[in-house]
Amino acid sequence: MTRTIFLCGFMGCGKSTVGKLAAKQLGVEFIDLDEHIEQEEGMSIPVIFCKKGEDYFRDCETEQIKKLGEKSAVVATGGGAMLREENAQAARAGGKVIFIDTDFETCYERIKDDPHRPIAYNSTKQQLKERFEQRRPVYLAHSDVTLEGDLSAVQMAKLIKDTALGK
Repeated sequence: MTRTIFLCGFMGCGKSTVGKLAAKQLGVEFIDLDEHIEQEEGMSIPVIFCKKGEDYFRDCETEQIKKLGEKSAVVATGGGAMLREENAQAARAGGKVIFIDTDFETCYERIKDDPHRPIAYNSTKQQLKERFEQRRPVYLAHSDVTLEGDLSAVQMAKLIKDTALGK
């Protein structure tokens, strides 16, 4: 594998869980983009949002996607990362973008009470559903491959490995 795999999808779709398994199978580093940005910035995402704003955070995503596209890694992007055209183009230039298409109810159950996800934590279920419905077509448009979110994490990791290896 010589290119980075960028996983995209709504909050709670399984990017981190599947990404860790896929990276292990491929023998490459796994990078959670949100955690990577937290380390680079020296503060949590909720603090970044509060002190510097969402636009600043999105700029950090753009910068890091460009840098990470130069590595061989599996990167779990944040739920909003691929909404920016510039990010999607940078991810595609640096590798492959794989969309994990998990249904809203499953995502919601995973994120509804998570204070580490400022958008989810501060939104109603209906607001999150609307956000999900707005984002899904963008994920589809910006990805090279779509994986059905109802597959097991192991099945998805194998498909990601096969994609990365050109099978």
